[in-house]
Amino acid sequence: MSRSGWHDHAWHLVHAGPQAPALHMALDDVMLDDVSAGRRPPTLRIWEWAASAVVMGRFQSLRNEVDMQAAQRHGIEVVRRISGGGAMFIEPGNTITYSIVAPVTLVDGMTFEQAYAFMDQWVIEALATLGIKAWYQPLNDITSSVGKIAGAAQARRGGAMLHHVTMAYDIDAVRMLEVLRVGREKLSDKGTTSAQKRVDPLRRQTGLPRDVVIERMIEIFRSRHGGLVSDRLRADELARAQALARDRFGTPEWTALLP
Repeated sequence: MSRSGWHDHAWHLVHAGPQAPALHMALDDVMLDDVSAGRRPPTLRIWEWAASAVVMGRFQSLRNEVDMQAAQRHGIEVVRRISGGGAMFIEPGNTITYSIVAPVTLVDGMTFEQAYAFMDQWVIEALATLGIKAWYQPLNDITSSVGKIAGAAQARRGGAMLHHVTMAYDIDAVRMLEVLRVGREKLSDKGTTSAQKRVDPLRRQTGLPRDVVIERMIEIFRSRHGGLVSDRLRADELARAQALARDRFGTPEWTALLP
């Protein structure tokens, strides 16, 4: 297998309306299968969230990561994704999340560290055009001098790879610390202001509306990677994802897979 380049693929863009957290988990799963099987072209998917959520990594313990009583009190759904990495705190309008589903040839021969850096380079370039000097922080963060901006995770299956990233556009640090146990442990001795410094939102750094930041990201992806065809989810993709969300990603059994 020889490595391919961004320009070797005809990239498609999917940016649908707000969807439930479990459905987002299922869509990544379905699209990974479809790109692997050649049923879907390589795709950049921008997510919109219908509800607040905690998204746990595939191998995390629910008990260790999340205060479920606090999550229920705040109406925050807890879901588990198919990729590894840490828990992400999500609020609609405060988060920019995207997935890239690509042939695995794009990162052929790379170490995981090299693959993360490679897949995030376009976003770092987009942030630079908005006045943010950001860089890749191994293994899976995008950061700046004033704090972490984003966290990434990856999964591979068959001939395809999934690379998805959650970026903090704005953040309710108080609520985040109530719900995420790990964040609370890291920051409890330093107070909430440290949480805001540790995760520094794009809104504060750019002063720009969220949709403007997303537009710039899409522009840079399109110009850097040889185009981006506007697309939508096919009816069969959505139906399969809805069934997966109901039968797996939305079930207590999957969420508490590692209790």
